[in-house]
Amino acid sequence: MKLIIYFFIIITLFLGCSKEPQVLYKSMPQTYLLESELQNLPNWESEDFRVALNSFIESCKTSKTEKIYSDLCIKAVDTQNPKEFLEREFVAYQISNKDFEDVGLLTGYYEPQLRGSWVKKEPYIYPIYKTPNDLIVVDLSSIYPKLKDYRLRGRVDGNRLVPYYTREETESESIDAEVICYTDSKVDLFFLEVQGSGRVTFEDGKTIFIGFDNQNGHKYRSIGKYLVSENEIALEDISLQSIKAWFVQNPHRIDEVLNYNKSVVYFKEREHSASGSLGVELTPNRSVAIDRRYISLGSMLYLSADIEEKNVSRVVQAQDTGGAIKGAVRADMFFGFTEEAMEIAGELKAPLKLWILLPKNITEESK
Repeated sequence: MKLIIYFFIIITLFLGCSKEPQVLYKSMPQTYLLESELQNLPNWESEDFRVALNSFIESCKTSKTEKIYSDLCIKAVDTQNPKEFLEREFVAYQISNKDFEDVGLLTGYYEPQLRGSWVKKEPYIYPIYKTPNDLIVVDLSSIYPKLKDYRLRGRVDGNRLVPYYTREETESESIDAEVICYTDSKVDLFFLEVQGSGRVTFEDGKTIFIGFDNQNGHKYRSIGKYLVSENEIALEDISLQSIKAWFVQNPHRIDEVLNYNKSVVYFKEREHSASGSLGVELTPNRSVAIDRRYISLGSMLYLSADIEEKNVSRVVQAQDTGGAIKGAVRADMFFGFTEEAMEIAGELKAPLKLWILLPKNITEESK
């Protein structure tokens, strides 16, 4: 609690000196904030405040959100007037990066549906792996605090820790990992990894939920950027849909393109549909993935962007992370489990403005 109060004291002192965005998270020195009243946020009056507050209450079930907002998590449950509660208890701070740029990028993701089999048989020949038994994860934060958001992953070879198998190597090596099930599309499996969670339906009609459990330690590399660099798809045309269409036209190059991304995601079965890094079930249109180097996981945010030629401005919860989500003014919105969700998420690339909502009472007491 002392650290949180100290954090807000720093915010208040800086904001009292200038109107320029020069406020920093103590633990995230590249995140700059500029104060704003909630009433001044874009299209604030059009928000569905009850839905917004319910999404906050759901996020408060986690320790990370509760740590940030403390007793406001308790007060929110008994609130009769959500709009009044939010305006009374919270202050908005617009997020920018170290260059004071406050316009970033909003993309989207969804929960894909795969077809599966419990046993390997044609056409179900592509394994969905659990975390390998020989995958070593090293946390160096106790020795190097600046590395608290990083993990070193690898495997032991003799007396050395070496990088874990890449995507290409995984196909040629017998990795020490259990298989959850098999699916019939290498491309769909790849996009399941990109999305982080999904559903697998079997021939008998049964459906299971699976979600991210671990990763092989190799840096994520965008196959979209690779196809652009190869002059296969124009930059302005890159989307999930255009990439899938390209694979249909170029099946002989699937391995080449997929193996460009050496990163591999491992999964585990879950009891319910998509859940993110925060550990709660994701809410369509209200859950976003962020870069935790700049924004604390569990934060309540407000975003403004144009989606399908309409301005969308609303309260969202930072409940997930992703290898492709990098930067301060960057978010990936979860759209749910429908064909429409896939269509919107697959094509969304919109300029974004982003605010973090923080407790007003602590900042006022700290002045």
